[in-house]
Amino acid sequence: SGAGASQLNLLSGLSEAIPAALPTPAPADADPRTLLILDTETSGLDPEQDQCLEVGAILFDVPEREVLVQQSFLLPVDHNPAQAINHIAASATRCPQPWREGLRYLQALMDTADLLVAHHAAFDRQWFGRGHLPAARAAWLCTMDDIRWPAELQLRPRPSVRDLALAHGIPVWAVHRALADCVYIAEVFKRRDDLEGLIQLGLEPRLLMRAQVSFEQRHLAREAGFRWNDPVAGAWTRRLSAREAQALDFPVVALETSEPLAS
Repeated sequence: SGAGASQLNLLSGLSEAIPAALPTPAPADADPRTLLILDTETSGLDPEQDQCLEVGAILFDVPEREVLVQQSFLLPVDHNPAQAINHIAASATRCPQPWREGLRYLQALMDTADLLVAHHAAFDRQWFGRGHLPAARAAWLCTMDDIRWPAELQLRPRPSVRDLALAHGIPVWAVHRALADCVYIAEVFKRRDDLEGLIQLGLEPRLLMRAQVSFEQRHLAREAGFRWNDPVAGAWTRRLSAREAQALDFPVVALETSEPLAS
């Protein structure tokens, strides 16, 4: 059939294109010890037009499973169109407080960390190096997109920070405040005996890949965590390592950077 003819052979597609395109993974002895868990609250979704108005950070030691430092502070903004979501009044951000000193300490924490961690890192990382926030030099790990949480937790492929916390028996007392979300991730990490392995697999090089499924097979892509029309128009896509791609029940192809993005 036409749908069947459109299916690409998984192994042949991966063996030629994907391994050659992916950088070499870090060696096992390069395991990060010190993590800086970060979260931001912003006045909108567009870093070109909106501003970061709160940052939270937790310095976390992996072998000790311990929080070393917690920090959170507001950054001054003139207005906050997202107040209904994060409940931060723009007037509160302009109250007298040593936010410049807070930025200097944040820079020191970022310089100390082996790895930066965020839930939906693709969103948070774009605010660093803009406005008041310092540029990020360390690599990022996303607890939503990069870490593959064990199946027994019964989480969605891209879990919310709330669902991730609750699956580990962590009470959720606040959402959409920067430090609270960092605390949830730190508490999850404390409970994971397999944290080092989760981090190592999460750091595997990944490419954005398109699921080669027919309309009738679209549920396979959805159940595997692929997203429709996001970020590529008219496609089921997800960032995967070569190992993860080979484990799927359907073929995938790595996307070129010229693929049209959904508006």
